[in-house]
Amino acid sequence: MIINEIFYSLQGEGHFTGVPAIFIRFAGCNLACPFCDTDHSEGVECTITDLIGSIFCYPCQHVVITGGEPSMQLTEEIVDALHQHGYFVQVETNGTLPLPANVDWITCSPKGAPVVHSHVNELKVLYNLNGYDRKSIEGVTADHYYLQPCDVKHPGRNAIITGTCVEYIKRHPEWRLSLQTHKLINIR
Repeated sequence: MIINEIFYSLQGEGHFTGVPAIFIRFAGCNLACPFCDTDHSEGVECTITDLIGSIFCYPCQHVVITGGEPSMQLTEEIVDALHQHGYFVQVETNGTLPLPANVDWITCSPKGAPVVHSHVNELKVLYNLNGYDRKSIEGVTADHYYLQPCDVKHPGRNAIITGTCVEYIKRHPEWRLSLQTHKLINIR
């Protein structure tokens, strides 16, 4: 597997906001989103033993597998190894590719391409000035539904997007608001 980075922080988005987590960022993605805020293009070859050794020093058991797009490299063997060491495995995916069946929690954040999962734990959909992409999530059910204002790197437009997102959620209470709190409080 090619690992872009590993770091320890608080989960900044969605259902587990505020939870301490070890982030394992896989290199590479099958999409090229213009709003992507992560450089995931490079990485280091890593074995499962290397991976476990790299995260063992952190004092929590919540692992967030992210990317890029982790489904391009994540295997049941990797998840099994994490489970054997007591880790809870959350995966953040764009939903376009299958994931190993032994993942504990799927956070699906569609990026304009059809989602292949019929059910996920958490659906975290980007909301912009045009609303959100309903087509890519047709037929997808979730335990939890979140709308997240898209960060367009412009404070004025971000404020408008957030305001319209809040108003939409007030009219459609099946959705909850997810903010990128890690950006708001300036942590990784």
